[in-house]
Amino acid sequence: MGVTIKDVAKKANVAPSTVSRVLSNSPRISEDTKKRVRKAMKELGYHPNVNARSLAIRSAQALGLVMPHSADKALQNPFFPEVMRGISSIAHELHYSLNISTGESEEEIFEGIQRMIHGGRVDGLILLYSRVGDRVMEFLVKENFPFVVIGKPHEYETEITHVDNDNIRAAKEITNHLIELGHRNIAFIGGGTDLVVTLDRLAGYQRALKEADIELNEQYRVHTEFLRSGGQRAVEQLFKLDHPPTAIVIADDLMSLGVITMLEEFGLHVPDDISIVSFNNVYLSEISRPPLTTVDIQIYNLGAQAARCLIEKVKNKDEPAKRIIIPHEIIYRQSTKKAPSST
Repeated sequence: MGVTIKDVAKKANVAPSTVSRVLSNSPRISEDTKKRVRKAMKELGYHPNVNARSLAIRSAQALGLVMPHSADKALQNPFFPEVMRGISSIAHELHYSLNISTGESEEEIFEGIQRMIHGGRVDGLILLYSRVGDRVMEFLVKENFPFVVIGKPHEYETEITHVDNDNIRAAKEITNHLIELGHRNIAFIGGGTDLVVTLDRLAGYQRALKEADIELNEQYRVHTEFLRSGGQRAVEQLFKLDHPPTAIVIADDLMSLGVITMLEEFGLHVPDDISIVSFNNVYLSEISRPPLTTVDIQIYNLGAQAARCLIEKVKNKDEPAKRIIIPHEIIYRQSTKKAPSST
């Protein structure tokens, strides 16, 4: 016969009800008691029957993750595996499994989420993006279903728990770095304008230029996919101009790799011919040639905090909405230098 809750309770010298509360991570149980019970579980080799517990408490003991587009495309970008690693660490600690909702189109993703919720497959959802006019977000608000957003909601901002960076401030700071190096012809490469993160980083870039009395040049603004190929297409567009930029603010590290590759095809080198700065500080930014000056947005921490917030909401439906801002830091490397004296 297998190890039971009573066996764990006896070894930990607590009541069986206390073991049950530890399994549900009840805040009423002290951390010392939780550690003692978990140690007893480990020593006895006890594994809770998740299916039985789920039926008893009407919980799937699972969280759903919603990608902005197909998993195949999203997972090309190191941001997503890293933010999922942060989510997974907390989910594992608190005994939740993860389900990923994906699809080739917005319609497929929406239908998948409906099946997840109505089928009782997940207790809550984490949206790994924030989009303007997102029908998924509207549906979740209407259904009053627990969810958290990584990013800043375009609507319902005070009603939705979200974990984000101050992207406007970060973009302003990193643009100012280029301005301080003497650059005035500064381009911006971002994702689609339906993504709130793009709009915020664009706003910070524009604010820095305005405060430095640098005229905004709409030809220096390119929107494409957060992929290496997106960065390549942006360079093709920018360097066909009569007066191409001497510096570029790029909203994503993976895009930056595409930018560097395409610049080399144009016979240009970073930072000797053009300076670039980027966002996210994924592992690729440190091993690229040259290593990128980029904004560290603490991706892992974004995921971990989102998971904690969601589990709090799952356990207490009346948990008030929170706005958590994860601090950022500019990591200075070798992708920038002073502007040519002719600019």
